[in-house]
Amino acid sequence: MDLIERIDELQMLVEEAKAVPLSSSAVINRDEFLELLAQLKEAVPDEIRQARWMARDRDELLAKARKEAERVIVEAQEQRDRLLSRTEIVHAAQREADRLTDEARERATKIQLEAEDYIDQKLAGFEILLNKTLATVGKGREQLRGQRGVEAAAGSGNGAPPPPQAAPFDASQAFTDQPT
Repeated sequence: MDLIERIDELQMLVEEAKAVPLSSSAVINRDEFLELLAQLKEAVPDEIRQARWMARDRDELLAKARKEAERVIVEAQEQRDRLLSRTEIVHAAQREADRLTDEARERATKIQLEAEDYIDQKLAGFEILLNKTLATVGKGREQLRGQRGVEAAAGSGNGAPPPPQAAPFDASQAFTDQPT
């Protein structure tokens, strides 16, 4: 079963729950509800699970890039020191050391920017998915609130016909209705 079907099952469980007299509360089978939640948790797409790791991986990737840049800079400085010790090539050594140091800084900056761009792209994708999921949950909750209002109005005994019921919430349509 997929994520949408699990959400539909949870919605049905809440809709079919027995009402507590003189209250807006309902009695739900805890074991059944917890089982559905466990199944829902298992059905979460791998991309969402990976989002947590992406934040950690970003820091590791940036630390690795900085470490590599520092290593290259140290190598460049060591090479510069060796070249400086030779008096006949002092000027050439200085230029070469500066060039290596600049290359190392450029490379470190490039690696860092590429890593940040990659992480930003992945997080943007996860943000879109999470926003769609939040919209689906919001629609479901809104429909539940609407049904409670309809039930309350129907039970008031004022003789007026009950207001028309909204179409049943279809979570599978929630993701297709959203702009991408």
